[in-house]
Amino acid sequence: MHHKDPSTSEELPEESELVQRLIGNDQQLFMAVVRAWYPSLYSVAAAIVGHSIADEVVQEAWLSVIKALPKFEGRSALKTWVTRIVANEAKNRYRKESRSVSMEAVDEHWATDSRIGTDPRFDGSGHWNQRNPSWDIGSPDELLAAKELQDCVDKHLSRLPEQQKNIMELRDSAGLEFEEICNILEVSSSNARVLLHRARDKIQQVVAKFQRTGEC
Repeated sequence: MHHKDPSTSEELPEESELVQRLIGNDQQLFMAVVRAWYPSLYSVAAAIVGHSIADEVVQEAWLSVIKALPKFEGRSALKTWVTRIVANEAKNRYRKESRSVSMEAVDEHWATDSRIGTDPRFDGSGHWNQRNPSWDIGSPDELLAAKELQDCVDKHLSRLPEQQKNIMELRDSAGLEFEEICNILEVSSSNARVLLHRARDKIQQVVAKFQRTGEC
């Protein structure tokens, strides 16, 4: 029995055959799997490191997958296992890229800080490569779109604890389900929900303060 990955029209073999053929170096099947799973794997990588190097992260992760595949024990679905490798590669790359960025130096000069260019989460103007979702805070669209507010939100997103940031980005930006997020980050569902709530609450407080005072 064959199945179709929901993100593609290409048919892939069932799990056991898929694993064995990949271990057996079936190059044609490998390329089909890469094409089929790329959109979701890219979304996971981009949620953690931004769009600028997400493709590179996915490619590096596939190299790790090839090396580790003979040791795959089938404790989870193959795609879940591969997704976790992508997430780990992204987290490691994020830490590496962020070492040159001192969080203590991120202050009111954030939007013009020349070091922003070294951080893959930002574009040349200092904004997130992955735009933020629209939180249900009842604020005018024009205020949410204001550059000053966006700069403020970007700053506080970057300062969130890593797990909170990752869960918020995977859920709100990449649109993953909680079960998949928990498998990727290896956290319990209850813990993930608490972390997401804390992250959203922090950002909502930031926006509410900006609306009330005009200050970040």
